[in-house]
Amino acid sequence: MKPNSGTLVINIMNGGKAEAYEGVYQCTARNERGAAISNNIVIRPSRSPLWTKEKLEPNQVREGDSLVLHCRPPVGLPPPIIFWMDNAFQRLPQSERVSQGLNGDLYFSNVQPEDTREDYICYARFNHTQTIQQKQPISVKVFSMDSLNDTIAANLSDTDIYGAKPVTERQPILLTPTGSTSTKVELRGNVLLLECIAAGLPTPVIHWIKEGGELPANRTFFENFKKTLKIIDVSEADSGNYKCIARNILGSAHHVISVTVKAAPYWITAPRNLVLSPGEDGTLICRANGNPKPNISWLANGVPIAIAPEDPSRKVDGDTIIFSHVQERSSAVYQCNASNEYGYLLANAFVNVLAEPPRILTPANKLYQVISDSPALLDCAYFGSPKPEIEWFKGVKGSILRGSEYVFHDNGTLEIPVAQKDSTGTYTCVARNELGKVQNEVQLEVKDPTMIIKQPEYKVIQRYGQVSFECIIKHDSTLLPTVIWLKDNDELPDDERFLVGKDNLTIMNVTDKDDGTYTCIVNTTLDSVSASAVLTVVARPNPPFDLELTGQLERSVELSWIPGDENNSPITNFVIEYEDGLHEPGVWHYQTEVPGTQTTVQLKLSPYVNYSFRVIAVNEIGRSQPSEPSEQYLTKSANPDENPSNVQGIGSEPDNLVITWESLKGFQSNGPGLQYKVSWRQKDVDDEWTSVIVANVSKYIVSGTPTFVPYEIKVQALNDLGYAPEPSEVIGHSGEDLPMVAPGNVQVHVINSTLAKVHWDPVPLKTVRGHLQGYKVYYWKVQSLSRRSRRHVEKKILTFRGNKTFGMLPGLEPYSSYKLNVRVVNGKGEGPASPDKVFKTPEGVPSSPSFLKITNPTLDSLTLEWGSPTHPNGVLTSYILKFQPINNTHELGPLVEIRIPANESSLILKNLNYSTRYKFYFNAQTSVGSGNQITEEAVTIMDEGKMAMASRQVDIATQGWFIGLMCAVALLILILLIVCFIRRNKGGKYPVKEKEDAHADPEIQPMKEDDGTFGEYSDAEDHKPLKKGSRTPSDRTVKKEDSDDSLVDYGEGVNGQFNEDGSFIGQYSGKKEKEPAEGNESSEAPSPVNAMNSFV
Repeated sequence: MKPNSGTLVINIMNGGKAEAYEGVYQCTARNERGAAISNNIVIRPSRSPLWTKEKLEPNQVREGDSLVLHCRPPVGLPPPIIFWMDNAFQRLPQSERVSQGLNGDLYFSNVQPEDTREDYICYARFNHTQTIQQKQPISVKVFSMDSLNDTIAANLSDTDIYGAKPVTERQPILLTPTGSTSTKVELRGNVLLLECIAAGLPTPVIHWIKEGGELPANRTFFENFKKTLKIIDVSEADSGNYKCIARNILGSAHHVISVTVKAAPYWITAPRNLVLSPGEDGTLICRANGNPKPNISWLANGVPIAIAPEDPSRKVDGDTIIFSHVQERSSAVYQCNASNEYGYLLANAFVNVLAEPPRILTPANKLYQVISDSPALLDCAYFGSPKPEIEWFKGVKGSILRGSEYVFHDNGTLEIPVAQKDSTGTYTCVARNELGKVQNEVQLEVKDPTMIIKQPEYKVIQRYGQVSFECIIKHDSTLLPTVIWLKDNDELPDDERFLVGKDNLTIMNVTDKDDGTYTCIVNTTLDSVSASAVLTVVARPNPPFDLELTGQLERSVELSWIPGDENNSPITNFVIEYEDGLHEPGVWHYQTEVPGTQTTVQLKLSPYVNYSFRVIAVNEIGRSQPSEPSEQYLTKSANPDENPSNVQGIGSEPDNLVITWESLKGFQSNGPGLQYKVSWRQKDVDDEWTSVIVANVSKYIVSGTPTFVPYEIKVQALNDLGYAPEPSEVIGHSGEDLPMVAPGNVQVHVINSTLAKVHWDPVPLKTVRGHLQGYKVYYWKVQSLSRRSRRHVEKKILTFRGNKTFGMLPGLEPYSSYKLNVRVVNGKGEGPASPDKVFKTPEGVPSSPSFLKITNPTLDSLTLEWGSPTHPNGVLTSYILKFQPINNTHELGPLVEIRIPANESSLILKNLNYSTRYKFYFNAQTSVGSGNQITEEAVTIMDEGKMAMASRQVDIATQGWFIGLMCAVALLILILLIVCFIRRNKGGKYPVKEKEDAHADPEIQPMKEDDGTFGEYSDAEDHKPLKKGSRTPSDRTVKKEDSDDSLVDYGEGVNGQFNEDGSFIGQYSGKKEKEPAEGNESSEAPSPVNAMNSFV
């Protein structure tokens, strides 16, 4: 025996015979608590005996007869494996006619001449001894009917009657098993093998049925050409009669095998160990079944219980032992033996009588971590006798856990089927019995689940492109996730094209082998999530191949091909192209196209073409490379099928007719010697056709024709085999000449200062001498009526298509003198001009003054200078000057308008306020109206006395006491404004007008409540926001065009007025109009100094 082990080692490698150890062995394990025994172990040595020598006679058999070659192998342990081979160690072929039986014999249902041989050898292989035994070769000679008749004829006289019967067909007979019935016994759980081998000619076919039932599904198999029925894992339900039927065309034979399934004992309830405390009751149950029913016997510590020491607490009742009020001395090992004639079962059960206080085996403060919404299992492995009761508490002073939200297992485990975040905490397990109590604490942490918040999506990518799969995750902050990418459930290829980022997988330069399913797996120590997406790599299809031409006819042929790989994008259509090797070698032309599901097409052909075809596959990605060209096919010559197209007759000179056409393509000629027959005659004149045959050209010139007369023209194709069908006629014209007369009765109607309408009479069509294309009006400005100065004459031309007799002349300059004439136009050119017609345009509004400059600023005056408009468009009557002040918040004051005589070019404005910015608007006028205005801004200079006063006030403002005083005043004003705002919202009015009237100084103005600027209060009805003005560039120059942000767009103006002190009064308006705004604020913008004066 091995040390510290119950293993028994028998070693015969160093001598000794295996037969000496043959026998039945049993192991017994014993200590002070009892004895356990093992099953019986049978040891038998393996044997591989030799074949007994025997004299084998050759087998001579007639063709068609049955034959059995017996193997009869020696009996070995375990039985040998049988197979038949020849002298060359090649297995003999087997079939429905020739097969090996379960007993090892070789069966011939009927022999054939090819079965003749002298080396039928049966081999027996003994696996345990690793040896193969060989039987002596068996000889078989098959006599055919023809050879047998020849032998008999050679040994008999001519007068004898001889001749063997020819090979006759026979109905089946069973070679094994013999008779009509047999029996078979098999044990439960084993494999049932039933065999039927039949003789007959033709070779019979075997069928199996079960009488009164069906062959068991999923456990039935047929082997050896259906000669063997195999049923695995048989049970008592498989008992019954099984019939094999051998059948050929002459009849059938059958055999019934009665199968009985017996059973060695098998457990229903095996005895289990018992742990009892003193005074407790218990039972040992040993139940088994079998066929026949097994006998149950009990042993105690390996001794039959009948002769074992008595125990008053024990009572045997068949297959049950009942224990009552056990004591510690009742501990023992009991054996249950269930046996019948086919085997036995043995089981040990330990009855242990213990008195132990509870013990908890789970480590203290063990930490359990689970994912939210998943089960949590908290262990409380315990031991004790009597069996302890288990209770669970949450927290140190929590109440006992009960209810459907918990599951309490017999082994002490607490299960929380759906753990939530609030399930986190300390759980206490308490185990108690009558001998004591013990408790243990464990910790539970519930974590947020790991989620893939942006999963990879299905992608379709073209070959050699770049694709990216996203896998953005969300996880518990205390868990460290790892992200793994798989391709088709395997690791990613070891390829630098695969770039794994923090939350994505990028594949560069995608190839076809990258096609597949990509899975993002996120693992933590507690959970794992995954998401997959499929990548489909698409590309242009591979070119078709194996092009084949069939059914060649004079005008058609059938083309077929095999499509190439579509590369994951279905082929939508096939394009068929052809090459004409006779006329245009190397040039491929479009022939037709067919749907992608079609691989054959009937092609129409033209005569006299040496065709080659190729096919191009098309899918959504693009076109494949062309296939290899098909074989060439030369069609026969024929007359042309068609005539030239686009036949035209147009003269290039007044006395000729140029006939042109589009020549036929090479394959359209249908044969050699392509020429054209050109025919013409004058239309509406009783003339004969004039014809000429020309070579393969596309133009013919007819000379000596009248000017611009119609001709009937036709061009017909012909070749060496004949003419094309009669062509259709077209109408052409001989050459054109310049028109002869000018349009008459030209009249001009002036509509306004920039638009006029001209009329004329049409010329007679005969004088046009060509195709009438329209009329041209030439017009030009002679002089401006306002300047009386001439300039370079620039003629303008307007063309009016067709036979129109009037037209509009736009874009004229006002107050100018114009001339015009009209000419008719044909394909050759223009005719003579009509006499010049003079007309004048009326006055219009002038353009803006050319410039406006403001110079010489003083305390109360500014000097304005301007230039006259570049385009007066009439006689100037006056200039209009408007201006208004702008305060520091860019609000506009009242608007003043001054009219200036047209002969003036400067003006001095006086009585202006000092240190004030003004905005000016300036435009010119004619009798028609005012032109566009230009704007400018300027500032008067500051008074030195005021500046000194402001300086002193600033000095005061820097003193601390003054700053504090100002803050207090500002706070009081803020409170006042809030009160006013509340009262106004309630519908009241703040009496500002009274305060305004009480102050004569325009600088003293109350502060506005809405934006903190100084201005005039208004009531709820009149209060409107004031607009801000815009500044001009520092150089004070302006463009002639109007400015979009000009202050002229502010408000609706009213007539300006002056107070006694010279300041402007008025009221601003919030409306935005085209005219400048006017208001009634003081022209002097309040400065910060003035603001402080107002507060003081």
